[in-house]
Amino acid sequence: MAFDKNSNSFTFLFATILVTVVGTLLAVTYIGLKPAYEENVRREKMQNILASMNVRVERDAAPAKYEELISETFLVNGEGKPVEGDAFSLDVLKQYKDWKAGVLELDQLKYPVYKATGSEGQVYILPMVGTGLWGPVWGYVSVKKDGRTVYGSTFDHKGETPGLGAEIATPMFQDQFAGKTITEENGTYTGIKVYKGGTGTTDPHGVDGISGGTITSDGVGEMLMRTLAVYDVFLKSTTNSTAAR
Repeated sequence: MAFDKNSNSFTFLFATILVTVVGTLLAVTYIGLKPAYEENVRREKMQNILASMNVRVERDAAPAKYEELISETFLVNGEGKPVEGDAFSLDVLKQYKDWKAGVLELDQLKYPVYKATGSEGQVYILPMVGTGLWGPVWGYVSVKKDGRTVYGSTFDHKGETPGLGAEIATPMFQDQFAGKTITEENGTYTGIKVYKGGTGTTDPHGVDGISGGTITSDGVGEMLMRTLAVYDVFLKSTTNSTAAR
């Protein structure tokens, strides 16, 4: 039976076959590449965790260095108490989106902690996520064994404006955090404030925001204040128990 190549039925059939073939090829390609993609994501995450404690390595070298320096990983709840679960596997961005969408209640959130050894001794690496101007922003802040002094940090974003909000991913912004403290000496929580860009703040509990990137800076500031408040409870319980021994 001959087909009329100018007919609508032939055009529809041809389009259907083409879509099916292309879709199948894309699906097969995705399945084939998925393991490599997931491994690259895993290694990049290790890179970011290490970068927050001022250890920068190539992606392929990240697993070995991570294994060397990270001694323990666990999850804590909003009260700073350990809970069941795999810290590394927890998708903090998805959890954050679920919370913002009302799928999760605040008391259902879990917070990963990475215990590591830096050049100045033990540190706690604390992941966090928030919202910038155009999408998610996230980062890792490492805190010294005293439970209040920042050792290092790294931040990134999904789509902030180059030259403006995207500057949170540069050393110019990140290097400000080292030595800042999240509490007063008496233990009162202060968090780390992100001031308007260009102020040149000397606040021991604050950093200078990105000039022209006010909304992104505000998003990072909210992320820090909200997340560090939870981690502060954990850090206080850890440093107090250490002091008691």
